[in-house]
Amino acid sequence: MRRPWEDRWVKITGKVGLTAALTVAIWAALPGTAGAADGTPTLEELSFVLNSFALLVWGALVMWMCAGFTMLEAGSVRTKNASMICLKNVGIYSIAALAFYFVGYNLMYVDVDSVIGSFSLLFDPSEAEVALIGGDESVIADVLEPGRSGIATWLFQMLFVATTASIVSGAMLERTKLWAFWAFTLILTAFIYPTVGAWIWGGGWLDQLGFEDFAGGTVVHVVGGAAALAGVIVVGPRRRKFRLDGTAKPTPPSNVLVVTLGVLILWLGWFGFNAGSQGGLAAARDVATMATILVNTNLAAASGMLAAVACSRPVFGRLGLAPSLNGALAGLVSVTAAPAFADQYWSVVIGAIAGVLCTLATWLLERIKLDDVVGAVPVHLVGGAWGTLAAVVTSGADLAAQAVGLVSALGFVFVVSFVVWRVIDAAFGIRISSQVEFVGQDVAEMGIEANPEFVLVPEDREGYGPTSFVRDR
Repeated sequence: MRRPWEDRWVKITGKVGLTAALTVAIWAALPGTAGAADGTPTLEELSFVLNSFALLVWGALVMWMCAGFTMLEAGSVRTKNASMICLKNVGIYSIAALAFYFVGYNLMYVDVDSVIGSFSLLFDPSEAEVALIGGDESVIADVLEPGRSGIATWLFQMLFVATTASIVSGAMLERTKLWAFWAFTLILTAFIYPTVGAWIWGGGWLDQLGFEDFAGGTVVHVVGGAAALAGVIVVGPRRRKFRLDGTAKPTPPSNVLVVTLGVLILWLGWFGFNAGSQGGLAAARDVATMATILVNTNLAAASGMLAAVACSRPVFGRLGLAPSLNGALAGLVSVTAAPAFADQYWSVVIGAIAGVLCTLATWLLERIKLDDVVGAVPVHLVGGAWGTLAAVVTSGADLAAQAVGLVSALGFVFVVSFVVWRVIDAAFGIRISSQVEFVGQDVAEMGIEANPEFVLVPEDREGYGPTSFVRDR
């Protein structure tokens, strides 16, 4: 005997199935529908539609991760810098989109030899797709041949590079100049990220070596974490972050509710990040694989969070919200390199180890006086490196290939990013003045406050403004 909720579920699924059948029937009945001679869409066309639609919908979830990063960062800093964080993150997304359109995508995917792709400008959709959009139905066979829309593929890939740039942002908050960071974002998204992407996803030398990275454990997270580590070293810690004896002063988040919301948004966005990397929805295998990926992703995050909670007190002497939330993110990162495996218990093990490693790495960074505001390096670099190696167990990846790929990507990105940060610093400085850091970038550089109902800066603030502070390096 079925329970009431089962009856409701049967009714719902029945309605969904009926709706889908009616949609296909109506589509088939429309005049001018490309497909079989009688107007019925072919299996190839249905596959093309489902695959392309999947990329667009999953891509929308990945784009929503921009909101997650913004909330996480804005809540983690002092309120006096929250407005600047919001501006910076929307700018990061915009720069990444344009850089990947003009240069990045071609370097990563077009005519890749073993190292890099084409230096041609602008992303060009296929001539067949352009003709079809213009109404030429005779090119339908050429459009359907790749199995999915080229424009949809480009959009999905662009959202990954935007995520990578957001990783770097979180590590360097509250003391980095806006334009300096945007300059680095441009170089990262136009050249550094596409180079590693060409090695692994574009058919380059690491792909030929047998390196495996399903959804970006290395391409996105190790790359972002390595660039963040280089930036943290160059910019230095926040003003008075470390005491004279070397211990770190606590800097509580200004809004724990917003921080938690940001993490949950990222958790949701990760479903699109990992499942969307399947790249299709037209076959039963695709759907089964996506379901497995979603379960593994969710379990890894859950075990990572609880493992971080368990080891927070022994490591820090107290329960910590930030380390616990970062444990969930580290779990998500760790399963990203190879999330499509049938033995779900491995996702629990991998996520839990990632949560512990993330907590220990956070402790270590403080001991060596590296100021990573949101824990981007422990979450993304450490979690990504662990997940890349864990793919040997879950997907049968070759250990030697995984190790070579990890070291190569990490070393290349760190060295190049370190040099770029140094060049930008020498050119026009990457660090704000101590006066701006004391008052906050919101008032000093933007003339606004994130929470104007509270007195966050001296009342006599007429003398403060973008031109009132000088660099005091």
